[in-house]
Amino acid sequence: MNRTMLSATNTLNQIQSQIDQISNNIANVDTTAYKKTQTSFSDMLTQSFNNQPSETKEIGRLTTPGIRQGTGAKLNPSQIVLTQGSLKNTDRNLDVALTKEDLFFTVNVQDDGGTNTRLTRDGAFYLSPNEANPDQMMLVTSAGHQVLDEYGNPILIDGSIKDIKVSEEGLLKVDTEEYGERSFGLGIVSVKKPQFLEQLGGNLLGLPGNLGELGVAEDDIMTLLTGDDRTEIAVKQGSLESSNVDLSKEMTDLINAQRQYQFQSRAITMADQMGGLINGIR
Repeated sequence: MNRTMLSATNTLNQIQSQIDQISNNIANVDTTAYKKTQTSFSDMLTQSFNNQPSETKEIGRLTTPGIRQGTGAKLNPSQIVLTQGSLKNTDRNLDVALTKEDLFFTVNVQDDGGTNTRLTRDGAFYLSPNEANPDQMMLVTSAGHQVLDEYGNPILIDGSIKDIKVSEEGLLKVDTEEYGERSFGLGIVSVKKPQFLEQLGGNLLGLPGNLGELGVAEDDIMTLLTGDDRTEIAVKQGSLESSNVDLSKEMTDLINAQRQYQFQSRAITMADQMGGLINGIR
C-alpha cells in the first residue's frame, strides 16, 4: 500500500468516527438536558525529508526546510459541551431544571457491575412504589433510576402525599397526611473538569474507570454540594432543560464530514489507478 492510500485510509476511519459523533448529537436534539460532544482533528505522525542539505541555496525560504509527509489525520478525544440549554415550562411539580451549567443530579443505576452512581441533568422526576416497602414512594428519573439525596441515599417518602415542591436551592418539600411536611436535599454535584466525564448512554454521565492512571482524583473533577455549599445550587421547578444541540450547525458539520470522506475515498481510487498504470507498463 503506497503512502497516499495509507494516509487516506487512516483519515477515513477517523472521519467515520466524527460522523458517528455528529449523528449521535442529531439523534438527541430533543432529549431533555442532553449535552452535545464536539471533536477536532490533529496530524498523525509526520516524516521530514531533508532534500536540500545546503540551506544557503534556499535563502529567503519562509517555510521549514525539507519535505514533510504525513500519514493522515486523527480525531482528538471528544469533549462534552456544558453550555446551558433553553428552558421550557411544563408547570409540573416534579419537573426540575438546573439553571447553572456545571450542576448535575446524582442517581443510582443498576448494571452488570452492581449499583453505581451516575450523573444526569434530566430533571423529569416521577414517584414510583418502593418494591421493598409498598407503603413508600420512591423518587425516580424517567428511566426508573433512583434519585439520590445530598447524602447519597435514595429518596423514600412515607405516607399519602398531599403536595410536593422543589425550592430554588434544590430542597424537595413533601407534605403528607400522616407525617406532615418533610424535606429532602436533592443530591447535586458541581463538575469543574467535564473533560474527564464519559457519556454512558441513556442521558447519563460517569467517571472513567482508570482515574488512577490519569493522575486525577474524583474530588478534583466534581464536588458533592452539601451543607453551606448548597447555596451554589440553582434550580427551577415546573421547567425542563432542552438539549444544547444546534441542529443547523450539526447538519453543516455533517455535510463537511461527508465531503471530506468523499475526498479521501477519491484519493484511494486515484492511487489505485496510478498503481494499475505502473503495473501495466511493459
